[in-house]
Amino acid sequence: MASEKRKVNRRTAIQEVARGVGAVALGGFTLAALVKGASRADARALRPPGALPEDDFLATCVRCGLCVQACPYGTLSLAEWGQEAAVGTPYYTPRQTPCYMCRDVPCARACPTGALDRDIPSITDARMGLAVLVGHEDCLNYKGMNCSICVRVCPIRGKAITLEPGEWKGRKIKIPTVHSEYCTGCGTCEKHCVTGHASIRVLPRDLGKGGAGRNPAGRKG
Repeated sequence: MASEKRKVNRRTAIQEVARGVGAVALGGFTLAALVKGASRADARALRPPGALPEDDFLATCVRCGLCVQACPYGTLSLAEWGQEAAVGTPYYTPRQTPCYMCRDVPCARACPTGALDRDIPSITDARMGLAVLVGHEDCLNYKGMNCSICVRVCPIRGKAITLEPGEWKGRKIKIPTVHSEYCTGCGTCEKHCVTGHASIRVLPRDLGKGGAGRNPAGRKG
């Protein structure tokens, strides 16, 4: 009887150890997968000025947060778990706090790895994103009013955003028009847009410009 009890105890102990090892292995696999997924997250967040192309940026950024500390306006944040950008990487949300276009680009100068180009010639050369008029139904100009807030607050006035003549539902209107060759994606227009959900928003440039079509030119079927 005692011998049988020892066998049961030994068997139980072995099962518990095996279960524990399995849990650790599964936990390690899950954590590894989570870390890998986070490092390759499809970043829809906007990067600081001077950021390398996304793949290069993720490979170079060491998540040190020095760029966040260097920003005098508190524009930048570090991504946390559950957010779209890779964990620990810097991003900003224009509707909350846009990039204020510091002339000396302190965030890029603070980067120790080159993930942000510290040799960027000027803040006007930054291409953080691209402003896009997304709320045609909400933009006051499309409602027949004459709003020019986005044009007036733009740091690159007269170049990045202009009001161009257009027509909407039989009415002549002035349409806010973004010129991608000048827009830095600072987000000042989005910040100050007077509609509840900003009618003009800054998107990553690949989204803002639309990119190439999914179907090759000339492809049939």
